[in-house]
Amino acid sequence: MTVETVAYSGAILNTPACILGEGPTYDPHTGTAWWFDILGCKLVEYVLASDTATIHDLPEMGSVLARVDGERQVIATETGLHLRDIASGKLELITPIEADNTITRSNDGRVHACGALWFGTMGKKAEPGAGAIYHVARGVVATLFPDISIPNAICFSPDGSIAYFTDTADGRLMRVAIDPATALPVSEPMVFFDHRGGDGGLDGAVCDQDGVIWNARWGPGCVDAYSPEGKRIISLKVPAGKTTCPAFVGPNADRLLVTSASEGMSAEQLASDPGAGSTFLLEHPVKGRFEPDYIL
Repeated sequence: MTVETVAYSGAILNTPACILGEGPTYDPHTGTAWWFDILGCKLVEYVLASDTATIHDLPEMGSVLARVDGERQVIATETGLHLRDIASGKLELITPIEADNTITRSNDGRVHACGALWFGTMGKKAEPGAGAIYHVARGVVATLFPDISIPNAICFSPDGSIAYFTDTADGRLMRVAIDPATALPVSEPMVFFDHRGGDGGLDGAVCDQDGVIWNARWGPGCVDAYSPEGKRIISLKVPAGKTTCPAFVGPNADRLLVTSASEGMSAEQLASDPGAGSTFLLEHPVKGRFEPDYIL
């Protein structure tokens, strides 16, 4: 199957560049996108309609945010899940996860339609096998997949019966059947797409209404679409080499917001990649879905 390559068309958002932009999500109740600068310990609050951003300092590295209700959010950090009061920004640790492990931090994650959260941890220096992927439901934590180096691409099929994930260091996008009522696996993971030996690394992903997976590829600067059958069908170019994660945004969830990183880049590399760390809104239309709320 031929992969359709689409030239970049979009806008750079009016937000500061990130060292490691990650974890974008969108709240349709307020028209607000949220994402993290993990290494900068920042949380970005961005209002699409006005193209304005508010930057919130965090006491530690965070990477995943989910809405709980109109007043509260939950965020995953290097010590576990924190309840965040939206008005004040106050954080309360509610579910410690690897809180005593100073080597690791949180990385990619997403809420399932049942209200459970999948999220991963990794070594702060990407130490091999230092992390894991967890399932958290109403405060109960289960380890799904241990010995993960760089957890990414966590997302779910529209009917909630399939979960996808990758260990970027391994290079294979995996799929696993799950119980739609609990988001717990009911089988062993299988290879969905083998990217080993390919250009760049598989990073964050979202799954649209048709079951198409939109995955950011770290390195070549693009967001790739994979059919439900596991075929790469579209590659959207993004003017930042280290693209990290897409999110469906807008009143109809029909646009892609994409974060990126400047982590580890020299002055010469930054000069040749001026979009590094910026956040982009792509013009290419998509059939996205809004994220479900996390249930406490």
